[in-house]
Amino acid sequence: MRIDVVSIFPDYLAPLRLSLLGRAQEDGLLDLAVHDLRDFTFDRHRTVDDTPYGGGAGMVMKAEPWALALEQVLVAQGAVAGNAGHDAGPVAARRPVLIVPSPAGAVFTQAMAYELAEEPTLAFACGRYEGIDERVLEWAEQRFEVRPVSLGDYVLNGGEVAVMAMVEAIGRLLPGVVGNPESLVEESHADGLLEYPVYTKPSSWRGHDVPEVLLSGNHGKIASWRLEQQLRRTAARRPELLDGADAAPFGKAERAVLRELGYEVAEGRLRRAPQAD
Repeated sequence: MRIDVVSIFPDYLAPLRLSLLGRAQEDGLLDLAVHDLRDFTFDRHRTVDDTPYGGGAGMVMKAEPWALALEQVLVAQGAVAGNAGHDAGPVAARRPVLIVPSPAGAVFTQAMAYELAEEPTLAFACGRYEGIDERVLEWAEQRFEVRPVSLGDYVLNGGEVAVMAMVEAIGRLLPGVVGNPESLVEESHADGLLEYPVYTKPSSWRGHDVPEVLLSGNHGKIASWRLEQQLRRTAARRPELLDGADAAPFGKAERAVLRELGYEVAEGRLRRAPQAD
């Protein structure tokens, strides 16, 4: 996979060169390029922002540096043959995906990470200040599949933190990046539930003991216990993940736990059981 990131703070993305993603780049599994938006300006101060039309607080990122940067990304990703000029036309082949971190975007999920991990190339535009001139997104839609994406219902100073989170979530799903592929299956959100609690040696620590079932060697009972813990943890911390979930994967034992937690099955889906008056 090829990933291009455009930012006015390219050093902010340096942690993506570390750990598993750094090794993936060394092994040729991931090609990550970070572009400095200021390299696409021509004035002495390398200006990337200006005051907003209509008034208001803050500054807005200028359109032309973004267009020039994204044209270079298209060339680097092989989406445009030859050198893209000022007026590069729509791409004939499949449009690459451009992700724009935005609190007004769709919420990033594990399912989205799996979907994006199937793409051959990805581009990320790290906005700052009050955001990027909206015309950039309109222009980019002719060349990219533009996807505004949010990490959650809060506001950050810029898109870099969101991009690091998304690149790590996506990059670790690429074949060969994580040493044990089974660990991708047994983790939070992989099956729509939060992950079960985990323990290691010693079995007794400061008065806290590891649950007996994990010491039993009975893998069937361990699997059942872990699934029950997933259900209980999800109901306590993220109940919205259970509302409307497909009930088919849950057997008799799990449905008994769900009833205890206040859920029932209706038309094959989970829903919260009505509270008695």
